[in-house]
Amino acid sequence: MVLISVCGKTNCGKTTFFSAATRVDAEISNRVFTTIKPNKGVGYVTSPCVCKELGVECNPVNSKCVNGIRLIPVKIIDIAGLVPGAHKGRGLGNQFLSDIMEANALIHVIDASGGTDEEGNPVTPGTHEPMEDVLFLEKEIDYWILGILQKSWGELFRKAASGDAKLDDLIYKQLSGLGIRHEDIMHALSTVPVTEKSTEDEKLKFIEILRKRGKPMIVAANKIDVPQAEENVSKMKETDIMFVPCSAESELALRKAQEEGDINYVPGEGKFEMIRDDLDVKKKQALQFIQNVLDKYGSTGVQQVLNKAAFDLLSMIVVYPVQNENKYTSGKGNVLPDAYLVPRGTTAKELAGIIHTDFAEKFIAAVDAKTRQRISADHELKHNDVIRIMLRK
Repeated sequence: MVLISVCGKTNCGKTTFFSAATRVDAEISNRVFTTIKPNKGVGYVTSPCVCKELGVECNPVNSKCVNGIRLIPVKIIDIAGLVPGAHKGRGLGNQFLSDIMEANALIHVIDASGGTDEEGNPVTPGTHEPMEDVLFLEKEIDYWILGILQKSWGELFRKAASGDAKLDDLIYKQLSGLGIRHEDIMHALSTVPVTEKSTEDEKLKFIEILRKRGKPMIVAANKIDVPQAEENVSKMKETDIMFVPCSAESELALRKAQEEGDINYVPGEGKFEMIRDDLDVKKKQALQFIQNVLDKYGSTGVQQVLNKAAFDLLSMIVVYPVQNENKYTSGKGNVLPDAYLVPRGTTAKELAGIIHTDFAEKFIAAVDAKTRQRISADHELKHNDVIRIMLRK
């Protein structure tokens, strides 16, 4: 299952974002280091279900389908807040940076209102520059990776020069446990060639490429419900940073109101329906305030961030394995039972291995359930493909 990390400074709203996305109750406060041990939960990315295209009613097993929208689970981890100097071990830095490396993608929650200083302390909105926080997190990660490589930088190159091993293999081994792929290292080496005598700046350029490939990041520009955020969001639109304006507090309030039966709300939508007339004045005023935020920005942004992390950052597609290509069912008769998030470019045989490790060895061929055509092991799957895997008995 895809693992997404929610990270950022204390008081930027990352734990509120986590709670809104997963509905896992986590302690939320304005104290520094409220989050010490990572909070873990399951959220969902959403995609139009193939059931409408096929004209069938599905019976999901590993996911959900709501009004033709498939909700596919992803793991989400909310890790300790970051402070300057984390790569040197300041604050909970070592734990933070170790936890962050477990993830496939990062959601960096920042206070878009400029109401949190670099140490994570509340300040008057508009007095801190949010863009500094974006660069700050990237810098901390880069310097932490540099610290890991720096210890044996010369040795890595001497071994490669002697022919004992290839440089990319040596770096891959050195960074084992960080979730960085071998192909990411190959790409970084070809983009920014480094040598034993490379300067720190040259090493950091190499690491920056490596980080962007190995730990892609999207920014959740949080607290758009605070007036001062509007100007900062406008500034961010002029950069090449991938970001989504967010109000995690609004999303959390809407999901709680839905669970309490006060409203009908589909996460990601720009409106909700009041279904109770007896709400007290404060609740009505709070919901009206949130609707004003939705009217202005189109949504709370929380669901959009998760979707972009999966489909844009990680280039995932959704595929539906079935056992009966004529009825689109599993062996138990469930229609379109499972929806899998897989990387774009995944082949039919690779899908078999994702479903079960033994399936790759027993793979014979696959069938495209939409066309009924047999496809080969190296056939690259497309978004919303419905696939039957044929196995050797």
